[in-house]
Amino acid sequence: MRNKFAVPLIVIGVLLMLIGIGQRTVWAPPSTVTAAAPSQDQEAPLTVISSDVLTQHSDGVDVTVSADGPFLMAVGRADDVDAWVGDASVLRIGADGESLTSEVTDGTDTVPNPAGSDLWVSEQEIEDELTFGWEPPAAGDWQILLATDGTAAAPSAVSVTFANDDSTPFAVPLIVLGALVAVLGLALTFMTGRGNSGRRSGGNGPSSSEPAKQATPSGAHPATGGTGDPAVVPAKDSKAGPAGSTQAFGILPALRRRGPAAALGTVIAAGLSFGAPAAALAALPLTASPTAESASPTAESGSEATPPVVLDSQLERILSEVASTVTEADAAKDAKLLATRAAGSAASLREANYATAAKVPETDAPEPVVAEPLMTDLIMGGTEFPRSIVAVTQGPDNEVPQALLLVQESARQNYKLVSAIKMLPGTTFPKRPANGTGVNPAPAGSADGLDIAPQAAVDGLADALTNPEGANKDTFAANTFAEAVTKFQKTVLSSPDNEFADITFKHTSVPADTRALRTADGGAIVFGYMDSSYASVPREVGDSINLEGTVYEKLTGETSTEAGIDVKYGEGVMLYVPPAGSTDQIQVIGAVQELLSATLK
Repeated sequence: MRNKFAVPLIVIGVLLMLIGIGQRTVWAPPSTVTAAAPSQDQEAPLTVISSDVLTQHSDGVDVTVSADGPFLMAVGRADDVDAWVGDASVLRIGADGESLTSEVTDGTDTVPNPAGSDLWVSEQEIEDELTFGWEPPAAGDWQILLATDGTAAAPSAVSVTFANDDSTPFAVPLIVLGALVAVLGLALTFMTGRGNSGRRSGGNGPSSSEPAKQATPSGAHPATGGTGDPAVVPAKDSKAGPAGSTQAFGILPALRRRGPAAALGTVIAAGLSFGAPAAALAALPLTASPTAESASPTAESGSEATPPVVLDSQLERILSEVASTVTEADAAKDAKLLATRAAGSAASLREANYATAAKVPETDAPEPVVAEPLMTDLIMGGTEFPRSIVAVTQGPDNEVPQALLLVQESARQNYKLVSAIKMLPGTTFPKRPANGTGVNPAPAGSADGLDIAPQAAVDGLADALTNPEGANKDTFAANTFAEAVTKFQKTVLSSPDNEFADITFKHTSVPADTRALRTADGGAIVFGYMDSSYASVPREVGDSINLEGTVYEKLTGETSTEAGIDVKYGEGVMLYVPPAGSTDQIQVIGAVQELLSATLK
């Protein structure tokens, strides 16, 4: 008789295996889940997909946006997107677990078209619908801004698709357990009855596990014909071995992609001369502090370092747009076109050059503004406005590197070139932070952490140029700009041609144009601007100032004047102010000068 447990075990094992296989096939959960924003009618000129929607699932999300026509999709840092939105009405798409939420914040019903803002890391014009896999441009919180033209309603149909937890933790154990149970049932089937327990009583009959034999005459052996009991061959002992072996299942670790790190070095300028032969000066000792050379701080370290206000890709795009606009304005000598991407002293000096060139065609054009090659930069960190960026470039038509100061006054304004300074011979631009973080602005009127306040440094330079032997004679290290200016002034004053003229020179700083950024070593780069006046009047009645053959003749239309003349120049400068406690002098590391006007008294 077979073991009564064998068949049930086989059946149970097969059922367990079928259940396990079913969990991996017909009953398996979907591999992805899609969540859509609530579909009720909600309209606003802007739609913002919040950062929690994009980061709620570690495996990433696919975002789908659809509309009845073209729309703009822009990606920016969360703080930048919020700053651009400002007080506008906005539909915010958020996350609540695995669901999406939507809420309209009241505000202004129309906004400027957000396309082309320098705040966006990337932007794209979409036609009707787009599905894309979200990849953050860099570390930090990011948001997506959707809009049409700022007046019509922005797209509101937003959904995200993400990986579902389709694991079936009991499937494999059920399959393995079922297989073991079925094998056990089969083993019992073959093992039952092969022992001695089924032998006939008295030993005269056949074993219950053997077929019955035909009877033979009494006393005859079945095989030999002899007498005696039949021989009983005892069954061999059997030992059950293991039914199988176990198998280990592993999970491959996720791979994290890393972007390439970029580092820029220090720039040495040489070859600039302001009306005097260029002099080779020793490189300034502007080295980064040990902190600046340390590794990039992590969130766990509690560092308060802030990321730069623009990524490398943004800076390249901004520089390209600024340079192309300025180049186009220079070619057309168009001040209105220049105003779209230039302001401050950079704009006023170029406008003056355009005006002079209109009367004096041989006037040299301003130093070209180029976007590349980018030699180094200094980028402000944080979220507040205005924001400042310094980029050092040198194109094929630039004799020396040029430091470009770009300023973004508010979230909805783009960066404008406010200062373009030619670096002086032998000077060195300070290193940017090695960990890639942004730098802090330095208030113009504060000397906190500095040897002197930035504005006081510009004031001191103006005084040193006006009074070369005055109180600020030794405040600044030797530089070709100061040497050229003071030499020109001395030459004019001592010239026999000016024997009967009273001539005065005066340099005055313009505080509104002073801007400063802290450097990695604790000092500051300072951009300043000065009005320079050159006045000449006859000493006695009847004397006159001869203008013949000079640029002043072409500007005033007169060959001489008995009343006198006022000549104005604009002077942009770039200084390095050492940190507090330093014994180093203030360095003049760049300058530019442009004739502004010549008017008769």
